[in-house]
Amino acid sequence: MPRILVVDDDAVSCQLLGEVLQRDGLPVLWSTDAFEALERVRREPVDLAILDVRMPQMNGLELMRRLRERMPDLPVIIMTAFGSIDTAVEAIGSGAVDYVSKPMNVEEIRAAVHRVLQRQREVRAPLGGAIEEPAGIIGRTPAMVEVYKTIARVAPGLSTVLILGESGTGKELVARAIHRHSARRERPFVAVDCTSLTETLLESELFGHVKGAFTGAIADTPGLFAEADGGTIFLDEIGEITPPLQAKLLRVLQEHQVRPVGGAQWRSVDVRVVAATNRDLAGAAASGEFREDLYYRLKVVTISLPPLRERREDISLLVDHLVRRAATQCGKPVSALSDAALAVLHDYDWPGNVRELAHVLERAVALARHEVLGADDLPAELRGEVPSTTPATAERPTLAELKQRYVLRVLEDERGNISRTATVLGVDRRSLYRMLQRWGRVPPGRMPA
Repeated sequence: MPRILVVDDDAVSCQLLGEVLQRDGLPVLWSTDAFEALERVRREPVDLAILDVRMPQMNGLELMRRLRERMPDLPVIIMTAFGSIDTAVEAIGSGAVDYVSKPMNVEEIRAAVHRVLQRQREVRAPLGGAIEEPAGIIGRTPAMVEVYKTIARVAPGLSTVLILGESGTGKELVARAIHRHSARRERPFVAVDCTSLTETLLESELFGHVKGAFTGAIADTPGLFAEADGGTIFLDEIGEITPPLQAKLLRVLQEHQVRPVGGAQWRSVDVRVVAATNRDLAGAAASGEFREDLYYRLKVVTISLPPLRERREDISLLVDHLVRRAATQCGKPVSALSDAALAVLHDYDWPGNVRELAHVLERAVALARHEVLGADDLPAELRGEVPSTTPATAERPTLAELKQRYVLRVLEDERGNISRTATVLGVDRRSLYRMLQRWGRVPPGRMPA
């Protein structure tokens, strides 16, 4: 019968987990002290260890290393109350076979134990590559923990990755994390918004062009794939590219070669592709809107990011991080939110996800008059109120001015993304471009296809 070691400086957690696993017929050794645990396994070898990360004298990752010196094949599950990609990626990168976050969900840990023991009976697969994460991806809900584990496992390889998620969920942060944790981390990371340019301009941006290929091509330009050679290229909103460009991108993925617009010579490139979309790309491929062969080339590994409304437990963690960041940027002594303000944030559905939450908190901190933000410091629409637009002393803009303000506000919220802005406004991209050109917000002659 497999013997389990549980080490956590919280005795209650140790006893609880020990009792649950013993009810499953699994013998359990538990200890609140890492050094004592090392002494015990000298006398009584174990088949699986469950270790807390934050412990006095010796943390869980160091204990894992010391245990592995005696038992190189020992599978380890890491527990931590500090649920972030930092600890998840470091744990799995250091060799942990699984990662669970606190507060302890006994059934989650129990399921993880049985998964590991079953896998141990079938095959042993080592994991490697200790890595560390840039700030920005935060959360400890089960869905986010799965994202962390997938990043840790896929980053060291060369596989193409497709990131799925609504706007504002952090797809580019995940792409950057994959790059930074790969062997390509010292080479370029190039991000491309596939909706920001027309088909012709996007092709030129991606693959380059030769002098004279089109009006304005006054010199040879290598393109972004060439710029990313040896590194990673992130293709955001890949679902928006046109069928002709899809065919050319497929050739690049298959042959690892690009040909500049107007050129005759192919150039070899060594680029890892990470793509992202907020569309149902599987449905688009099934309906013929997106090339099925390209879809399967892109989805070698898929990472799905949950919308914020499906991980409300992470809102408090995100608020702590975002308020500190905004306070530093604005030079304000804001340190926290009141319970009433947090309740408002928890009850809101966040159609713009983490990006919208960041914008709301940045605005609230910038306008704050106190160190603790209250519910009144948050936008009225979050509180379910309709703000008055015509106070007696307010300027009364014309309907055309209101329209322009609204369109530009949506464009700002969507970070200048024309396609997404058009979708929110319910207009086509050509109509939106014409409006922006009239207002002098885009250069003339850049009408979308």
